[in-house]
Amino acid sequence: MNQDELKALVGQAALAHVVPGSIVGVGTGSTVNCFIDALATMKGRIRGAVSSSVKSTERLQAHGIEVLDPNQIESIPVYIDGADEIDHHGHMIKGGGAALTREKIVADLAERFVCIADASKLVEVLGAFPLPVEVIPMAAAQVARRFGRAYGGDARVRDGVVTDNGNLILDVRGLKISDPMAMETEVNQWPGVVSVGIFARHRARLCLLGTPEGVKTLQF
Repeated sequence: MNQDELKALVGQAALAHVVPGSIVGVGTGSTVNCFIDALATMKGRIRGAVSSSVKSTERLQAHGIEVLDPNQIESIPVYIDGADEIDHHGHMIKGGGAALTREKIVADLAERFVCIADASKLVEVLGAFPLPVEVIPMAAAQVARRFGRAYGGDARVRDGVVTDNGNLILDVRGLKISDPMAMETEVNQWPGVVSVGIFARHRARLCLLGTPEGVKTLQF
């Protein structure tokens, strides 16, 4: 199977983790698009969805799935989203679709994070994928310089991208993230950083990994 077929496979498998009668947390990205399309087949058995991006909201609504305001939701059973990288502890790099801040907001509402990904996303150490960081525009150069000093990373503004929150994305290359929780905690305190794309505090508790042999379930 090619990568698109693996994404469709895990998107379909994720339906088994949707709680009937509940509100579903929905992430962003090409793998999640497959999940949204699969979710449409059971839209009559859920109360609606909380979405992490404008693009996902539009896709959900196109399928007739009601999208609810997260300000009106106290908790949800599950948040289903992809990852740009995931390690063997459930820590992830996310933000390739520039939705990392809203993804963390929805993930924080959820009792459990279920990651859906193809096998190429599973890594021993995070950092080969450039780390996305959402920053306030006036702080972009300052935060980029700080990555160079603190971690030896090469941080550059992602061309032509503005987040749903009106901010910029820095992509940081050259990192080897051996302690994801420590780096997430540190970078989130830097002035001008809205959110860093390390998901350690909101790590996955389960990963549905698409492989040529089928869907492999990893629990953390």
